[in-house]
Amino acid sequence: MSDRPLTLMAVHAHPDDEATGTGGVLARYAAEGIRTVLVTCTDGRCGDGPGGVKPGDPGHDPATVALMRRQELEVSRDVLKISDLETLDYADSGMMGWPSNDAPGSFWQTPVEEGAARLAELMRHYRPDVVVTYDENGFYGHPDHIQAHRITMAALEMTALTPKVYWTTMPRSGMQRFGEIMREFHEDMPEPDPAEAAAMAKIGLPDDEITTWVDTTAFSDQKFDALAAHASQGENIFFLRMGKERFGELMGMETFVRVKDATGAAVPENDLFAGLR
Repeated sequence: MSDRPLTLMAVHAHPDDEATGTGGVLARYAAEGIRTVLVTCTDGRCGDGPGGVKPGDPGHDPATVALMRRQELEVSRDVLKISDLETLDYADSGMMGWPSNDAPGSFWQTPVEEGAARLAELMRHYRPDVVVTYDENGFYGHPDHIQAHRITMAALEMTALTPKVYWTTMPRSGMQRFGEIMREFHEDMPEPDPAEAAAMAKIGLPDDEITTWVDTTAFSDQKFDALAAHASQGENIFFLRMGKERFGELMGMETFVRVKDATGAAVPENDLFAGLR
């Protein structure tokens, strides 16, 4: 048997994505003695600035936002006990259709082969047993999430490694519950227009198509605190308003689709490392 520790590598687009999508598994597996490696692809400069100022508004300084978000990321890393943090530091591309999509140096404009080559180098160094990233649509269509998916899958092709590979997702039942809780906290929230509702209905997967259900309830407080480290980002405030108990009820199960596997472990499974230990 090799003395090399079992290793999880999570490839995310922005600072704070590690907390929302995989905070539970990062904390759980760190507590189990597994090496956890987080790769963050962009600097987050298209996020909210100090005081909640939005990109493009007066007073929004991308360089200041990027520095602030790196500091928040370091706090989140400590909370989740992530052993290794690697930042590719491409410029945040912003939401789909923003002018920043076309900015030179943005992650969306970076050739996939270039980003994949850098990530492949990290994969060869850490030799992960499990790799986690987004699906082809970046879960909800964000260009940086899509690009993170593309470079991850291309990087795997560039190496001789055969880790288990997972894409993050949510069960449709969970998405429905999420919508109910949002309305509970926002009683005056208008009904989405038909096009928006149709787009939301495509997010996640039917429950029976999810291969991997990992119970991270015992680590929900850590996940909450990691998200709180990124409190500058307005979209996180909803989760923080829930309080830790309700947050744990909603976010205590993290779900994935297994897309590559050499272990033969049966699915559905409840452990990303099933078949490896």
